[in-house]
Amino acid sequence: MAVPGDLLSSAQLNRALLARQHLLERRAGPALDVVEHLVGQQAQNAWSPYVGLWSRVAGFRHAELGDAFWTRTVTRIAVMRGTIHLVTPQDALLLPALIEPLYARDLLVNVQHAAALRTVDVAEVTAEARALVEAEPRVTTDLGRLLAERWPAIPPSTLAYAARGTLPLVQVPPRGVWGRSGATTWTTADAWFGAPSADLADPEERALALDGLVLRYLHAFGPASVADVQSWSGLAGLRAVVDRLGDRLVRYRADPAPGGVRLRELVDVPEGPLPDPSTPAPVRFLPDYDNVLLGHADRTRIVSDAHRRLLASPNGVIPATFLLDGRVAGTWAVTRERSGPAILVVRPFAPVAARDRGPLEAEAQELVRFMADDAAGHRVVVE
Repeated sequence: MAVPGDLLSSAQLNRALLARQHLLERRAGPALDVVEHLVGQQAQNAWSPYVGLWSRVAGFRHAELGDAFWTRTVTRIAVMRGTIHLVTPQDALLLPALIEPLYARDLLVNVQHAAALRTVDVAEVTAEARALVEAEPRVTTDLGRLLAERWPAIPPSTLAYAARGTLPLVQVPPRGVWGRSGATTWTTADAWFGAPSADLADPEERALALDGLVLRYLHAFGPASVADVQSWSGLAGLRAVVDRLGDRLVRYRADPAPGGVRLRELVDVPEGPLPDPSTPAPVRFLPDYDNVLLGHADRTRIVSDAHRRLLASPNGVIPATFLLDGRVAGTWAVTRERSGPAILVVRPFAPVAARDRGPLEAEAQELVRFMADDAAGHRVVVE
């Protein structure tokens, strides 16, 4: 059992991460408790959080999340790293205010939009955009076109981008509902949930909120370094938060990150689970962009540097992956024809050991039925 000051191995960090992500053992629902615990789930693609929850929640069904969009107990909004996440209403009203420095910096340096935005009063654009999307939800192109009626010299896409960077905009259903489609349509979190977004202008209130964010992160991703939590959130300057938390945290050590020469300091919540590194880790399938792969600056606890390079793509897309013995071992995708079976193709990075092939195929069979429950048939192909 680890005690503060211990040197934690990569295996210990791996099992701690899997336990806190509910990937060692599926937990009982409700699924929205998991969304809350994980501080949201990456959701660039509408289907992604469904797979993420299926791998973490026992008995999860599409309707549990789909219905939550309609009842406004969950939503999709850009938060950590400026990317779309599935979050609870409480986080939709809080996280954009915490991440605001990230958006503000981007509007100043964005290659495509910054130059044009320097010619207008962005605060006025924000106020006009708020009025438009709170009058009724707007698709991105309509929002840009309406804003351009007042600022005709600015590209509509740039004006819409400014709105997205300065307002807590949620995507309204049917976007995000399983089996439904629709253009990305925005309104503010305030209007959608009938409650005000957090006002963190007061430095003390902001500090308390940042303290809470770091503690929640550690519950879901720890033990971790300051660089890890900054990489996950997109925020800088979090060393001051960790120092302020003081003895509310415990401290460990870990081997240097790749290319480093010094032992890293890792911090954690005292009650954070640290399972035995020999704890069996079942096969798990993850969606594209799953935060378990993006939650650290040093990701070697779950994916080797060699395999991380295999996941890289010119456009930054991170494919759907699967875990063997708790580590990324390959990618997967589902293909289907109009009247034929749904086929889940598993692409391992290396030949799959005989002892792993049965559990891998069994989990894949369950997943392809979940992904394509309306298909005429289902197959799994391990390449």
